[in-house]
Amino acid sequence: MIPYGKQNITEEDVNAVVKALTSDFLTQGPEIASFEKAFAEYIGCKYAVAVSNGTAALHLCALALGVNKDSRVITSPITFAASANCVRYCDGEVYFADIDPETYLLDIKKVRALLENHPKGYFQGIIPVDFAGNAVNLEAFRKLANEFNCWIIEDACHAPGGYFIDSKGTKQFCGNSNFADLAIFSFHPVKHIACGEGGMVTTNDEALYNKLIKLRTHGITKDSNLMHQNDGGWYYEMQELGYNYRITDFQAALGTSQLKRADAGIERRREIAQTYFDTFKTNQHIKGQSGVIEGHAYHLYIIEVNNRKELYDFLRSKDIFCQVHYIPVHTLPYYKSLGWKQGDFVNSENYYQGCLSLPMYPTLTKEEQHFVIDTINSFLNG
Repeated sequence: MIPYGKQNITEEDVNAVVKALTSDFLTQGPEIASFEKAFAEYIGCKYAVAVSNGTAALHLCALALGVNKDSRVITSPITFAASANCVRYCDGEVYFADIDPETYLLDIKKVRALLENHPKGYFQGIIPVDFAGNAVNLEAFRKLANEFNCWIIEDACHAPGGYFIDSKGTKQFCGNSNFADLAIFSFHPVKHIACGEGGMVTTNDEALYNKLIKLRTHGITKDSNLMHQNDGGWYYEMQELGYNYRITDFQAALGTSQLKRADAGIERRREIAQTYFDTFKTNQHIKGQSGVIEGHAYHLYIIEVNNRKELYDFLRSKDIFCQVHYIPVHTLPYYKSLGWKQGDFVNSENYYQGCLSLPMYPTLTKEEQHFVIDTINSFLNG
């Protein structure tokens, strides 16, 4: 079986987890702080907060930024539902803007039009998504957000190690928070860094960092400098309504071990993407992603075809398990119940009709990739 994504667990990973399991801490121990420090250094930000999963990371970001029933936030329809759901968890209102059909990223022109069609202050935030590993130009989004007094959460779940080039020619790595207020990552098994489950919030804002730390653990603090009173060494205060969104030490140990191979993993992903592109670029039946893009982290490699369902089923019959990313969020029954409907975002809906994510993971062998390619070609050219 060849899946679309797959974790790679090495002997070093196993040893790191066993070491954590046989230590004095299974949770709230030193491995978490070590993982946060290593990840912040890798991304290039000041602060990192490890949490139980990427959805928890998004929820904590929305809470830290004060999303409430009066908040209106813009995001992309082509993303996992959690990018929008985090706003709904806080009773905020989600608005969508369409994608650019070439990059599959949130179209900044569509976002500007949406902002300009409402009074200034109507929207509070924007959640761009580094979809498939393609880095959003957050410098441009930051300029737009500043113009309309909006904050930015960067959903970088697909893109640790990805980057874009800013106007000064500098690499801006996804999640470094030079332009976003907060950024989030996922450590689900099919992602670049696997912890089983897990997530991370990154920021350069100390006040937001401190708020995230408290919200991650029930809104509780044991810092005597922050407490209203102190009855002794056992004492703690719950100062606001938080959640149990902690990650375990053995998950963090696995994440730290995986992080050591992150750059090599991205390099291999880019090699796989180049092979797909070189093979499919002349195939008239396939609209493929453009040539390997600088800074692209290639969590996914996506093609578009006219007969996606038939190709999907054919590949499964050959034990090639591709996937579709994603069903446009605004067409899901829950969001339809809020008033969104088919036809609202043409680019996103057209993309969904033909998109297919091909196998993409560092341990995919050349033989396996060529089998995938040959099988696709035999179907489309047959």
